[in-house]
Amino acid sequence: MRFTPQKPSLFGETLESLSATLIEAGHPAFRAKQIMEWLYKQRVDSFELMSNLPKSLRHWLGEQFCIYPVKPLLDKRSNDVTQKLLMELEDRSLIETVLIRAPQEGVGAEQSRKTVCVSIQVGCAYGCRFCASGLAGFKRNLHASEVVAQLMHICRMEDAHTPRAEEAIASFDNIVFMGMGEPLANYDALVRTIKILNAEWGLYFGARRITVSTSGLAPQILKLAEEGVAVRLAISLHGATNEVREKIMPINKKYPLEVLLPAAKAFQEQHGRMLTLEFILIEDINDSLEQARELAKIAYELHAHVNCIPYNKVEGLEWKRPSIGRQDAFVKVLREAGVSVTIRREKGHDINAACGQLRLKTEKSMAEAEARPGDPFA
Repeated sequence: MRFTPQKPSLFGETLESLSATLIEAGHPAFRAKQIMEWLYKQRVDSFELMSNLPKSLRHWLGEQFCIYPVKPLLDKRSNDVTQKLLMELEDRSLIETVLIRAPQEGVGAEQSRKTVCVSIQVGCAYGCRFCASGLAGFKRNLHASEVVAQLMHICRMEDAHTPRAEEAIASFDNIVFMGMGEPLANYDALVRTIKILNAEWGLYFGARRITVSTSGLAPQILKLAEEGVAVRLAISLHGATNEVREKIMPINKKYPLEVLLPAAKAFQEQHGRMLTLEFILIEDINDSLEQARELAKIAYELHAHVNCIPYNKVEGLEWKRPSIGRQDAFVKVLREAGVSVTIRREKGHDINAACGQLRLKTEKSMAEAEARPGDPFA
């Protein structure tokens, strides 16, 4: 399903596309750079605030474009400094954006390193067995503007209480495409978003601080390797053999390990950067020492870092998290094999921070409320 907004958002424009549109409408091309300055550096949310533009141009912009195509609906902060925003789109679809703070020694939480996890689809079609994003199915792809706008909402939110570094435009340190949806299944919007974020007239955000996470779309991994954007790649592996991975990742039937791993290797060789293998540890499914040994072989061959993530409970799914002892034993095998590995203990459980949980819970509440006559909930 493709959604066409009533008005396109300026956050989906490049300097070149906006210049061309301005020229076609009889406005000077140089105004495009001024507009981008207002959007990304000044963070305005109204055309009337673009004070160095002629009034006629501001009026024309308001007729042709909107600025923010998404709006925050809920804002939940965890006890462990994880913050989740539930965003509403023009068609009333819901998506999630998560801000994760990593406290640094000697500074407060607001000055900590900040990673923003963005969504790129409403729902997901890939049905990974551990994930809440796909439980309600796939609805649609996001436009690039809807992805960029998530990040700009975070910028405005952080600017309100944290001074921006003089050399920085963005108010965070890293971006990860690990929210709702499969980024490589919305390929064109993904690449356009990255180029907007990376551009000097945009957020001027280094591509090497952007991580794209995929469930394993091998052809698109190869395509991204040749795209000319030096992003990091994270692969949701979750199984070190085809037999185990197919229990967790249905996509493995289409792109089994013997297809996926060579594509990942090609990406790594093209960019010369360490890959990340995401591995959610699920009790009695993929947490055996044999899986750890097989994972060590894959990581060594790919020159990859392994990120072990104990399973985050999702309502409606039966998976369980391994005990701390089993988690530590799994990680020990990797370390003894010389593999770079971290274990990411749970964050954000008290705010439903696993992908899609807050959206599902809210959509259920909204549906129940709308089914009750006279209920004002919307």
